[in-house]
Amino acid sequence: MSLTAGSPRPLIVQQLCQVLLAAAVCTKAGKAIVSRQFVEMTRTRIEGLLAAFPKLMNTGKQHTFVETESVRYVYQPMEKLYMVLITTKNSNILEDLETLRLFSRVIPEYCRALEENEISEHCFDLIFAFDEIVALGYRENVNLAQIRTFTEMDSHEEKVFRAVRETQEREAKAEMRRKAKELQQARRDAERLGKKAPGFGGFGSSAVSGGTTAAMITETIIETEKPKVAPAPSRPSGPSKALKLGAKGKEVDNFVDKLKSEGENIMTSVGKRSTEAAKVLAPPINMESVHMKIEEKISLTCGRDGGLQNMELHGMIMLHISDEKFARIRLHVENEDKRGVQLQTHPNVDKKLFTAESQIGLKNPEKSFPINSDVGVLKWRLQTTEESFIPLTINCWPSESGNSCDVNIEYELQEESLELNDVVIMIPLPSGVGAPVIGEIDGEYRHDSRRNLLEWCLPVIDAKNKSGSLEFSIAGQPNDFFPVQVSFISKKNYCNIQVTKVTQVDGNSPVRFSTETTFLVDKYEIL
Repeated sequence: MSLTAGSPRPLIVQQLCQVLLAAAVCTKAGKAIVSRQFVEMTRTRIEGLLAAFPKLMNTGKQHTFVETESVRYVYQPMEKLYMVLITTKNSNILEDLETLRLFSRVIPEYCRALEENEISEHCFDLIFAFDEIVALGYRENVNLAQIRTFTEMDSHEEKVFRAVRETQEREAKAEMRRKAKELQQARRDAERLGKKAPGFGGFGSSAVSGGTTAAMITETIIETEKPKVAPAPSRPSGPSKALKLGAKGKEVDNFVDKLKSEGENIMTSVGKRSTEAAKVLAPPINMESVHMKIEEKISLTCGRDGGLQNMELHGMIMLHISDEKFARIRLHVENEDKRGVQLQTHPNVDKKLFTAESQIGLKNPEKSFPINSDVGVLKWRLQTTEESFIPLTINCWPSESGNSCDVNIEYELQEESLELNDVVIMIPLPSGVGAPVIGEIDGEYRHDSRRNLLEWCLPVIDAKNKSGSLEFSIAGQPNDFFPVQVSFISKKNYCNIQVTKVTQVDGNSPVRFSTETTFLVDKYEIL
């Protein structure tokens, strides 16, 4: 067949010039894990092509493609797997290789590890991304950032709807609480005047039963207001900036305010969600009648080139007594700290007794500690710029390599007596450059594309696992990866101040007690 200049190309020739038949991720034995066909093709046909693929490769030779009489395989090894494109033999091999590189970059965007289980778990995400790269066998003019945007399917209308709905829900809950308070107040007024309080229907109710019902309604409303927390590894209770819950509510409020400034008609929220840190559910503790909470918070700032700019630690012992017969007691404190920590007792505590015998007791031995309330009896403070006092050192080394940066981060536990749990090292990333390419890593990682953060997650850091490293590369400049922030929690305190014994004032007899120790992060930054 001859073609003249200016005449349209026959459809058959156009399809043979550059047609991508299928894209697949398969094992080295040719087993398909994920396969997307871009032209009409049966399952038997694609499975047969992939099964024949490993047999065509010449052992010991480095190639990026192999051919048969009918198709061409363009492939790239990925650890124990292969990323394979099946094309016609008349396709442009250079464009096929460029398409293969884009496919290979898409997979780490959705899968943390290049393993069969991980690929199978995210198979639909990969298929949706593959469809953005190729349509009807032809490569689309898209890059990785555009693919991510298209697959996220971000909707402004949906954001508006969700923000309005959450605002209305909070208004309804606030109104319910207000009504419940009014009912309680009405019943108290009726009881004070000796009148019969109105009932809630049913078989009738007296003033007492009505008050109980109002209390039940209030408790129900308060219970429904609690945010639902997804199951997570249990942590000791205690407030911490690194463990804030309910931040989503603040973001929604800010988003609603922004919509109002842009002219959107949004109902005003009556009750604002509290932004204070919520206590994380801890495992059940066998609390005795005398219970103590030992809590420490650390605030630390280091320079990226080394050197401790400031480290400040605050600690406190909180005493809780639930039985009145143990209200007159003394706490025997053991202080093994050698860093120069400053101790301060409560004004009602006998300072001479504490200085001479390391015991915490009231100035007036005849008085009792408060019952069923947390009382701070001893607090301490440590402020230093001594580098040897840093519990966990973080070194971040970004180095420019062409248009990208190779980043090496390592940690080392200097205070080997500590056991840090749920450690998260957060590294900021440049925006709009895609996901980082992870090299070597101890532990796991999460890429938060919305906040442009790489979270390096380590379940436990202790004396047996005192050091580790992370290597990744991404487009950017060295300043883009600071400040690095760290959060953790520990059941051992830093200053090693403990209550070893509790005795009664009269008779000096020992008292059973329980202790709950928590070491938290207030701020931990490498600037």
